[in-house]
Amino acid sequence: MSKVNTLLKITEPNGRTRDFELIPGAVHTIGRFKENNIVLNDRRVSRKHAWIEPTANGYKLVDGYIEDGVLKRSVNHVFVNGAPALERILQDGDRIVIGETTIVIEIAPAPGASSPVAQQSQTSIPIAKPEPRPDLRSVVQNAPTVVDVPAGVNFDDKPLGQTQLRISANEIIGRQSHLSMESEYASPEEIKDLRRKARMLELLYEMSRSLGTVFDLKEIFEKATDLIFRGTPADRVVALLADETIDGRILDYSLVPVGIKTRDANVDALTEKLTISRTITQKVMREKVALLSQDAKTDEQFLGAESIVAQGVRSTICAPLITESNVHGVLYADRLDPFAAFTPDHLELISAVAAQTAVTVETVKAHKRLAREEVARANYSRFMPEYVVKQLLEHPESFRLGGINQSITVLFADIRGFTTLSEKENPEKVVALLNRYFSLMTEIIFEHGGTLDKFIGDGLMAIFGAPTASPEDALNAVKAAVTMQKRLIKLNEEFRAEGYSQVAMGIGLHTGVATIGYIGSDKRSEYTAIGDTVNLASRLESNALGGQILISDATLQASGNRIPVIAREPLTVRNRIQPVEVYEIKWA
Repeated sequence: MSKVNTLLKITEPNGRTRDFELIPGAVHTIGRFKENNIVLNDRRVSRKHAWIEPTANGYKLVDGYIEDGVLKRSVNHVFVNGAPALERILQDGDRIVIGETTIVIEIAPAPGASSPVAQQSQTSIPIAKPEPRPDLRSVVQNAPTVVDVPAGVNFDDKPLGQTQLRISANEIIGRQSHLSMESEYASPEEIKDLRRKARMLELLYEMSRSLGTVFDLKEIFEKATDLIFRGTPADRVVALLADETIDGRILDYSLVPVGIKTRDANVDALTEKLTISRTITQKVMREKVALLSQDAKTDEQFLGAESIVAQGVRSTICAPLITESNVHGVLYADRLDPFAAFTPDHLELISAVAAQTAVTVETVKAHKRLAREEVARANYSRFMPEYVVKQLLEHPESFRLGGINQSITVLFADIRGFTTLSEKENPEKVVALLNRYFSLMTEIIFEHGGTLDKFIGDGLMAIFGAPTASPEDALNAVKAAVTMQKRLIKLNEEFRAEGYSQVAMGIGLHTGVATIGYIGSDKRSEYTAIGDTVNLASRLESNALGGQILISDATLQASGNRIPVIAREPLTVRNRIQPVEVYEIKWA
């Protein structure tokens, strides 16, 4: 490492300046905490913010600190020459900004102890001697990095017209106070800041209590806008909620106003002509930042936003309704007085209100989603196996009118002699018998991966291979049919013991291509199958005697010829030239 003197010329937020000379070969920590080598009295500086370490090429500035072997980046970051920097080799003339503090680097050759800079340091510059510390370089080489930078946040420092301040998503969700608590006394500015934060906390606490029992979105935004009027000079507050797709994906380009409120009647009369600028709302939604624009007329970002310029709005705050998982919309506040403006404190309050509102909005959405899913689960569980219901709930986009053509196996089952039975027994007994019969048969269909399509009087229709398909669908349908016949024998024994008449069942199965989907109207539809495959399965069932299971050759082939069968007379079916080969399953 060449012999140079590296001097830090520090300018604090209050305008006070001082110099600090780096000690050759030493690591220097920077932060608000008094144990740092370079202490910055700046409320926007973290307790441990950065460090400077010697390298073969001079000194390197590193953003963050080491905690439990993990490198954690600072909240408000480090900027070098106007750009964010995580690590940088320092050069002569570099301008470092940490919080509201500016540090300029001066590097001069040091041929000997009599270097002018060194002499000046010895005579007029108070040198802070760093205490021995652990070697951060050895720790950081193997330390995993935790970056406090939210995805999608823009850190571009190019001029933004009259825009005064932006707050990132990370700060909105978990805003921290940068007030130094290690100082022996508080400055008047710190006391003022504490009072302001105490007032903000009081308002937010009141809001949290009132929102705890609210599950209506309009009422939630009503309380949020009331709080903004009490804590800021806003003339108008608009709450906009983002549209969602059926699967819960946020559409940031489609915002719907759910609450509009003005401070007084005079402003209220103007709201009919006021509009919301998509330029600002989409920037906030997509970049996940809270934005304060002091004068929209001169802000270069919004030159194309006629809705702002035409209205003469002088000050605007837009904060995202952001949580860890999503951005649900924005709170949009206007200050219409051309001679007044919002301040960064107002931006902080509205951002905090928006963040707390967003949590409640997300909770309400979750409750509504769970309620819908519970209703859907209850409805569809009567017709489909649990794993199919789960798949449909996880992919709700499949719940739409229309269908597709796919290969399925259709099963029809019907009680033989039911008309005679119903004439002999009283209605209560008939209904009780049917309910027990259908409950048992439905359970068997679900056990074999089938979907109950519908009950048809004393019969039922089931499909195998939709909405989920597998190579074993036909075989599973055959196994279900055999199980249904076997369990009916035991059910008849129970009926006999209880004084009921015994019943017999005929079953028919066919495999082929059918149209599958939701068929009906927008108000009422059902998941079903239609087509020639369904009609042929029904014909086979109508030709089956009590205790018989008739299948087509297509089902026999699709099941892999793994079941014992007896060939029966071919079945002549309308609209088919060739008779249909029919087989009876030997199940007894």
